[in-house]
Amino acid sequence: MESTIQLEKKQQRNKKHPPGLYLLFFTEMWERFSYYGLRGLLTLYLTTALVSGGLGFSPGWALSIYGFYTGACYFTPMIGGYLTDRFLGRRLAITIGGVTMAIGNLTLFALQNQIGLYLGLTLIIIGNGFFKPNISTLVGQLYEENDPKRDSAFIIFYMGINVGSFLAPLVCGFLSENLFKTTVDGVVHYGFRYGFLAASIGMIIGQILFTTLSNRYLGDIGKKPTRDLQAASGKQTAGNTPLTKKEKQHTAVIVILTCFVVFFWAGFEQAGSSLTLYTNKFVDRSVFGWEIPTSWFQSVNPLFIILLAPAISALWAKLATTKRGDLKIPAKMGLGMILLGIGYIVLVIATLKTGSDEHNITEQANLLFIVFTYLFHTLGELFLSPVGLSMVSSLAPVKLASLLMGVWLASSGVANILGGQLASFTTSLGYSEVFTVIGAVAIVLGCVLLLLSKKLVKWMD
Repeated sequence: MESTIQLEKKQQRNKKHPPGLYLLFFTEMWERFSYYGLRGLLTLYLTTALVSGGLGFSPGWALSIYGFYTGACYFTPMIGGYLTDRFLGRRLAITIGGVTMAIGNLTLFALQNQIGLYLGLTLIIIGNGFFKPNISTLVGQLYEENDPKRDSAFIIFYMGINVGSFLAPLVCGFLSENLFKTTVDGVVHYGFRYGFLAASIGMIIGQILFTTLSNRYLGDIGKKPTRDLQAASGKQTAGNTPLTKKEKQHTAVIVILTCFVVFFWAGFEQAGSSLTLYTNKFVDRSVFGWEIPTSWFQSVNPLFIILLAPAISALWAKLATTKRGDLKIPAKMGLGMILLGIGYIVLVIATLKTGSDEHNITEQANLLFIVFTYLFHTLGELFLSPVGLSMVSSLAPVKLASLLMGVWLASSGVANILGGQLASFTTSLGYSEVFTVIGAVAIVLGCVLLLLSKKLVKWMD
């Protein structure tokens, strides 16, 4: 009887996520708080006049700096991932990255000039390269390769990302534009530096949690670099060991899916460009006589993720227990592409009402069009992005794990460049035409991915 009880307790424990997941959840949440806190203020800080607490840059130069900064934050994980695989343990890399990013934000707080700007952003870019690919890889290492809880774990982890991205603009924006905003002799002065300080404090909190609790909840996971682990197990070093046929197939799957993901994010990232401009000019944002600030719509996506991520996680976990099993990752990602396209169909319907000429708006659209667009885009993101992280951590050959995670994350950098080009076409072609093309291509690519799913799954097995 006693052994039966012990077996039941063990089975119950196996159904639960390891506590290390929640440590990584909060570490990532605070890092994203730091990142999105700065991201939300950077362009305003660059373009605000010197006498008002900014740097007084021209909009064109400011947007160039912003574009380089966000793009570099997506590309440096490839370098950081490579260095981690060969020379650093993942936990050490996370600590190096977290401390470096905190110092970068503190630099922006302490030095309100161009030297402080470029030095601070450089430190954050470097730190991000070490931090970002390794925190995601550690989540995957908490589970066995075929553990059915993997996908739901990455959904939970992904929710942490969005809790941070939801809170950051509210907190850092409030500090900069409300609490520390002053007016002297009719001149408004914004407290941007205090927003940067809050971003730094968020990173420090996350790093303290990770450093003090990782030994307790992660054990030996991520302590040693991949090359040392292979040497200890009697295998050849990572640089000398050739990939097996199966590892090559796994790598090919990651590369193929990354190509699809680039277009998904190019369409998704219109939220910060063409969708924001459309919302500002073509959407009736009045509620009971009060006009909602356009920037607040940027919180709709992370809010939906916070609300929907537990349900999607539970759905994957439930499907995994059925006879048919969970949906395969390529199928989930294909459906995510289609959901993105449906969101654009909603926008196209809105443009039929408003037109595409900002100088001749026939009628403003109801704000629910934008809300439902973000709803479908969020569902698409939840179908695609967290399971993508799970896929890379599961399929990547051991010696390339962090590098391929970096490649996966760097695809968003390419997507941001492509997304900017797509957004620019709205000025010449019109919103309706651009939204139609993006939506149609997303749906077609989603269907193609569904058709390829069987072949890709065969390579993944």
